[in-house]
Amino acid sequence: MLYDKDIREPLAFYLEEIYGKNRILEEQVMGQSRADMVMVVHDALYGIEIKSDADSYARLDRQVKDYNLYYDYDLVVVGTRHAAHIKEHVPEWWGIITVEQVGDQVDFYMLREPQSNPQMDWNCKIEILWRPELAHIQELNAMHAYKQKSKRFVADKIVETVPKETLAVQLSEELFERDYTKIWETIQNFRKENGQKLRRRRRRRKTKKQA
Repeated sequence: MLYDKDIREPLAFYLEEIYGKNRILEEQVMGQSRADMVMVVHDALYGIEIKSDADSYARLDRQVKDYNLYYDYDLVVVGTRHAAHIKEHVPEWWGIITVEQVGDQVDFYMLREPQSNPQMDWNCKIEILWRPELAHIQELNAMHAYKQKSKRFVADKIVETVPKETLAVQLSEELFERDYTKIWETIQNFRKENGQKLRRRRRRRKTKKQA
């Protein structure tokens, strides 16, 4: 039986073959859920949920609602146990990829291509960016800095101001350039430069993926 951990790495290679240049971000917070993977392409984000044969549909309804708000396209990757019934559990615009083990290989099949998500909300999608990344987009678009305003205020102002075709590309570019090894330093430097209170580092608790 394939488990989530067995699927992720070969899935990343499969997606590169299908979609070309991309970047994969894992375990991204979205509303009340987490996206297993987010694929960044030139001008769009793909939310990807993995349901291996070891997983159930217990939380899928809640997850689908969150994926629909945050990403331009959504994909569900399912083991063979779920393949016959997954269409009943996700909207018609979701793409479906099946996965199975063939010998010592992990094999993927695109059962249904994803379509543009009609429920994506830009005010949700832009939440994936860090405050310094938002500031860079403000700079690129010659916007007022709003240095003392909240991240939420700035994000909403960007969505209101920047043409969506432009913002789609700029958001993806920020994620392509993101350096997770410097996340703490980047955010602390931004807060210091803008006269904001520095944050105290918190120890990250390890969590297991829930089915």
